[in-house]
Amino acid sequence: MLGFSILLLFLECMKKISLFLFALLLGGGSLFAQEMSFESYNPPSTLKVPQHPVTRAKFPFIDIHSHQGGINKSKIDQLRGEMDELNMGIMINLSGRGFGQGNSNAQQEYIKGMMQEFKTHAPGRFMVFTNLNFNGFGTPEWSSLAVKELEEDVAAGAVGLKIYKSLGLTSKDNAGKRIPVDHPDLDPVWAKAGELGIPVLIHAADPAQFWQPMDSTNERWLELKLHPNRRRSATDPAPFEQIIAEQHRVFAKHPKTTFINAHMGWMANDLDAAGAHLDRYPNVNYEIGAIIAELGRQPRRAKEFFTKYQDRILFGKDAYNKEEFYTYFRVLETEDEYFPYYKKYHAFWSMYGLGLSDEVLKKVYYKNALRIVPGLDKTLFPE
Repeated sequence: MLGFSILLLFLECMKKISLFLFALLLGGGSLFAQEMSFESYNPPSTLKVPQHPVTRAKFPFIDIHSHQGGINKSKIDQLRGEMDELNMGIMINLSGRGFGQGNSNAQQEYIKGMMQEFKTHAPGRFMVFTNLNFNGFGTPEWSSLAVKELEEDVAAGAVGLKIYKSLGLTSKDNAGKRIPVDHPDLDPVWAKAGELGIPVLIHAADPAQFWQPMDSTNERWLELKLHPNRRRSATDPAPFEQIIAEQHRVFAKHPKTTFINAHMGWMANDLDAAGAHLDRYPNVNYEIGAIIAELGRQPRRAKEFFTKYQDRILFGKDAYNKEEFYTYFRVLETEDEYFPYYKKYHAFWSMYGLGLSDEVLKKVYYKNALRIVPGLDKTLFPE
């Protein structure tokens, strides 16, 4: 009897194995697919809707937010060719002094050399913003030296001042303490920019989700998993709300200085707050670098916002990649529905077109920048 029972148990096991293999064969591996990770799951849409991909902007545009290094004739020729394909009239390089905190003299030679290369090989097509050097911050002479260097860089051809997000996050004074965005030693710099008539394009903090728990409710979960160094906390280095409040106090304290709030001040996902911000600070403008995914998921509301604040929004891209501009054009210009974004970890949702009017497009693409940034060649653009 024992042997017969063992035989029955063996046959039952074989039956279950056969059913499993049959189901696996019938389902084309679907049982294994259930174990697929979120990072891997990225099915193409089966939705059939009219599509109007855009690879060239409807009007010439100014990219107010680009970062370029290694500038020489070869690099300029490559960029200019791609700019012509995209219909980009002017590229503004925000990395005038590079990205480091090295010797100020070396940085000034660097920016002068870059501007000379641009002027020699593609006059008028590339303009440059300068940057601050925080070495020695906290010493009595830092502010006067920073103002002096800003004046010298502008006299040499710089048309604006770019503030990296390191201010408020990682930049430290000579005692090793975090430099707040609204530190009083920076007031002479903001004031001098206003006197010189140049805009300050300032990036403060990171998306608020970087400070939030990394769990199933965080829209940036995949980005934080892929780039764990982007995670922040209330003590690393300070709460998100504190850094943003510091930036806003600068805007309020220096009403005669024109500011461009990078990445729409991380408010593109809350257009009511974004509009209230512009209403409160008439000296502040937005640029849309790296937040097109926020606009593309709320096309009707975003179109209303762009129409209302059409004089306060500038086109910017940030990280340079020619093909990624296509999504920006399509979101701004068309009324297409449900088309993909180019980085899943920024947006796991699809895009919709705003279908902006020609009047609004022209202001976003070039008219607002021509008004705000001095020294740009207006002949490259239509009236």
